Amino acid sequence: MINLQFLIDNKEKLRTDYLLAKPYPYLAIDNFCNAEKLGQLYQQIPELKNKSRDYMFAHNKFEKANYKELGVLFEELYTDLCSDTMNEFLSFISNENIFVDPVNHGGGLHQGRKNSFLDMHLDFNYHPLHKTWYRNMNLLLYLNKDWKPEYKGHLKLVDLRNGEEKEIEVPFNRMIIQQTRAYTLHGYGLTKFPDGKYRTSIATYAYTIHQHPIEKARTTDWIVKDAKPVKKLFAAVYGPAVKIKNSLFGSGTAKNQ
Repeated sequence: MINLQFLIDNKEKLRTDYLLAKPYPYLAIDNFCNAEKLGQLYQQIPELKNKSRDYMFAHNKFEKANYKELGVLFEELYTDLCSDTMNEFLSFISNENIFVDPVNHGGGLHQGRKNSFLDMHLDFNYHPLHKTWYRNMNLLLYLNKDWKPEYKGHLKLVDLRNGEEKEIEVPFNRMIIQQTRAYTLHGYGLTKFPDGKYRTSIATYAYTIHQHPIEKARTTDWIVKDAKPVKKLFAAVYGPAVKIKNSLFGSGTAKNQ
């Protein structure tokens, strides 16, 4: 499914592009997958039923974690994303030892309906189930057929250290590989997709093993500067509340089947 040979053949240039990108390391790769197969996969995407648990910060956004059960093409994509070749490529471009989470905890197929948005945020840093796994990258494969800039939904990156920002278009068959750190804010603004079209992507996360933590463990940290007071308050207590919930009941992030 994935054009892995292209990644291998162009890894030197792609590493340079990734490491030198602003506002922080990222890579946008067009024609990431075999176009014919991805087109067939697109035709098989259902209307998702499970609404995001982050409903206050992710409006009208629906998710399916275990998307590989949707069919053989989804499973083929999932297998390629978790492959040794993909892990070696990610490790090369970042100059770190990186591997894709084989069960894709917290990732999956995402669908933004009418007037969808995802507030700016920092991702959780250590895997909820594997305490030495440090989240190093997001892999975001976009499935927006016939996307136009006026539809909005651009991926927005902001460096929390200096405020530098970038908006990246999200057309069909574009993979954006984005570094995740304590300063790598990202999200997307209010969409204007036509009726019957959704902002669609598959999110996958990659990790590095740390023998000793380099940061205090955190959950998703929402940044909502221009929000109403009640939303700002909810954002402030979100992290501690999730930690308490997870300690009592376990993490539910991967249960959106």
